Amino acid sequence: MPASVEPVSPGRRAWRRFRRNRLGFWSLLLFCAMVVLSLFAEVLSTDRPLVVRYQGQTYFPIFKDYSEKVFGGDFETPADYLDPFIRQRITEGGNWAVYAPNPYGPRTLNYFASQPNPAAPSGENLLGTDDRGRDLLAQLIYGFRVSVLFGLALTAIGVVLGVVTGALQGFFGGKTDLAFQRFIEIWGSMPELYLLIIFSAIFAPSVALLLILLSLFGWMGLSDYVRAEFLRNRQMDYVRAARALGVGNLAIMWRHILPNSMVPVVTFLPFRMSAAILALTSLDFLGLGVPPGTPSLGELLNQGKANIDAWWISMSTFAVLVITLMLLTFMGDALRDAMDPRKAEG
Repeated sequence: MPASVEPVSPGRRAWRRFRRNRLGFWSLLLFCAMVVLSLFAEVLSTDRPLVVRYQGQTYFPIFKDYSEKVFGGDFETPADYLDPFIRQRITEGGNWAVYAPNPYGPRTLNYFASQPNPAAPSGENLLGTDDRGRDLLAQLIYGFRVSVLFGLALTAIGVVLGVVTGALQGFFGGKTDLAFQRFIEIWGSMPELYLLIIFSAIFAPSVALLLILLSLFGWMGLSDYVRAEFLRNRQMDYVRAARALGVGNLAIMWRHILPNSMVPVVTFLPFRMSAAILALTSLDFLGLGVPPGTPSLGELLNQGKANIDAWWISMSTFAVLVITLMLLTFMGDALRDAMDPRKAEG
């Protein structure tokens, strides 16, 4: 008798198709590695030693502030571990310290730098410094994390709002659909940039405020796709059978129609995240984004524009932004092909 073939779920078939797209699969791995590393930015890039062994005592400056007097200084102020005197004290006479791979934080000003700011790449600052003397590599690591986390949050909120509104329109149709469509037309015609300028002038800039304002408009594009899927699937036989069995509307939407309408939602996730990162970068470039002092790719691009001769600022920031968006685009293309039911399993 022929051996029985184990049935393969649609999700597993889609994953196999995704893995066959090597460019998309390796882009996913590289992007995830970059995100995970950025989450440990305080360990990879900080101006404080991770561990200090001084005169028989062990200190953890990464978690706690210590005054200069602890390490033989003269003042009660927190120790500046970039100070040559402090560095000498904690590394001589059997003392030792473990520093981060990049010994600078996002707001660290190196007052003992040997070059004027902005300084070109060197052994002291691998990617150079910006016009304020901050290490550019640290700025990029922390700025990448802010952009990615902001993009994830904005994408998640937009997906929830888009799925809910699109599902209500597509499932109930009629007057409900008509009312939502007219509301979306009016809401979508509002000048988003003008609203951002007005609110930034009224309220203190913050990441939360920016996330709320962009979330008010970021759900409408996905809502149209979900609405179309619900309009199509609500006429299927399995939905009619569920109605005949007395299943409630909410259960039908959640258990039956939504799982069969997630293809456009999943497919557009990388592209929506790319748009969110670009929106944050553009607003930061215009000075309407995150609060001053927050590491930002857009703010670095603005510095590069203001300091044309400091080519390392714009080039390194542009490289990080392009690589991030390219990885998301490759992932989106691979995901779109994987979710296409017309693709052969092979």
